[in-house]
Amino acid sequence: MCGILAIIGKDYPIKKATKLSHRMSHRGPNERAIHQTENGYILAHERLSIIDLHSGKQPIRGTDKAYMIHNGEIYNHQELRDTVLKEHTFRTKSDSEVIVHLYEKFGYDFLKYLDGVFAFVIVDGEDFIVGRDPIGVKPLYYGQDVEGRWFFASEMKVIADQCVTMEAFPPGHIFTSKYGLKRYDHPAWFDEKTATKKLDLKKIRESLIEATKKRLMTDVPLGVLLSGGLDSSLTSAIATRELKKQGKELHSFSIGLDANSPDLIAAKKVADYLGTKHHEIYFSIEEGISIIKKLIWHLETYDVTSIRASTPMYFLSKRITELGIKVVLSGEGADEIFGGYLYFGNAPDTIAFQKETIRRVKLLSTSDCLRADKSTMAHGLEARVPFLDRDFLEVAMTIETHEKLPSTYNGIEKYILRKAFDTTDDPYLPDEVLWRQKEQFSDGVGYSWVDKLMDYCSQQVSDVEMELALIKYPHNTPTSKEAYYYREIFHKHFPQETAAKTVLKWIPKWQKNEDPSGRANLSHVSGDMAVKVKKAV
Repeated sequence: MCGILAIIGKDYPIKKATKLSHRMSHRGPNERAIHQTENGYILAHERLSIIDLHSGKQPIRGTDKAYMIHNGEIYNHQELRDTVLKEHTFRTKSDSEVIVHLYEKFGYDFLKYLDGVFAFVIVDGEDFIVGRDPIGVKPLYYGQDVEGRWFFASEMKVIADQCVTMEAFPPGHIFTSKYGLKRYDHPAWFDEKTATKKLDLKKIRESLIEATKKRLMTDVPLGVLLSGGLDSSLTSAIATRELKKQGKELHSFSIGLDANSPDLIAAKKVADYLGTKHHEIYFSIEEGISIIKKLIWHLETYDVTSIRASTPMYFLSKRITELGIKVVLSGEGADEIFGGYLYFGNAPDTIAFQKETIRRVKLLSTSDCLRADKSTMAHGLEARVPFLDRDFLEVAMTIETHEKLPSTYNGIEKYILRKAFDTTDDPYLPDEVLWRQKEQFSDGVGYSWVDKLMDYCSQQVSDVEMELALIKYPHNTPTSKEAYYYREIFHKHFPQETAAKTVLKWIPKWQKNEDPSGRANLSHVSGDMAVKVKKAV
């Protein structure tokens, strides 16, 4: 996990490139390096050392003249070393090095061998190739300056003021000197008609277990972000079992406004049940409001949902790194895959439901993945997301759609995921957690957080400003004072029109109230749904 910067073009001052790279020094607190090739291309790297702590410095050179920088993790790197790359001589033990050698052996078509998350740039003389993982778990931006040079960077703040054109690099694509931008990833589940496989609860369970096991690969301490909701609790339960086999203890972390926060109460039940070394962290509403400006600089978005949810995640990440943890598991993606957000219950039919799950998964790079990466990497912490594993997605996204509909199971969202881990002989979680209703993360830390935040933002924006919002911000016009307040801050950090257009707002479908809080949906109920709903099926 790191920050990368590449400048493809001639005559760009390397000292200036170094300063640009340092704008994201928070992504790589352990090591930094910059290299200029013979033809003037520049590769810079801010490193957070996770695998191969001592010899994994980047850029990494291939066998001949190719150089590579990479942000992410390649989970099958050892398998690749032992098979298709067994004849190569490796300079490091880093998982990243397999990328440059795969390129040397297979050319532009090598990405089919990678199992992991990544944003990388390879420079080979005048030739180059840039790629981003299929879901966009790792961030990447690109653009051109007035001289025609190409810029690629992990964060927008690095290149926004250098480029006349700039946008988010699309997931599942490569960019090459010969062919420009091209999609390399074509999963069958992109087509809603492929959701035809019979429900296999065992396969769901086993594939998620395997996805989680992959993400335990690390040479540094590892923890879990535990909200007490279904998704983070499942990954915590799996990780605990696997680490116990290795004689290791799992650290779990949860956050809330106070001891009465819904997430803290539920997380404590999970931690006690699993036997993790649990840490509870608190933040005040005043503290949350005080870091909004800095947070938006890190997040590079004005999306209301992302900012609400990122605030507690930002505080949580800071505390985790202070305790010496550098890698955490997180539950992003499950709600998109299984239609877990409460608004999915209002879908008019199965086709609309499946299309919406596909749309939401394809857009994760603009929402949950962005939030998870930038909230954690603001403090040099890597978040890994088992639910977005390539193989698990193939299993979960092709199940017959009616099995995911809440109406099929008395209104219970994500029923089949819950049921897959409802093992009576060796339960992964207590019933009251396994069957707890979905809470938005920003709600779960304490309902008053969102309410007070909205009140504060309303006091910062006048009625006149709202009336003129369409004139000032014609693209993604703010529709509430909260949204306007965030947009003003974003605009001060990133005044470029191209920057504003990288943001996609999160808006629930099929409900009158477009506020992203789960409580805005009529199907939200107070309290714990646990055993009551389980018995109803």
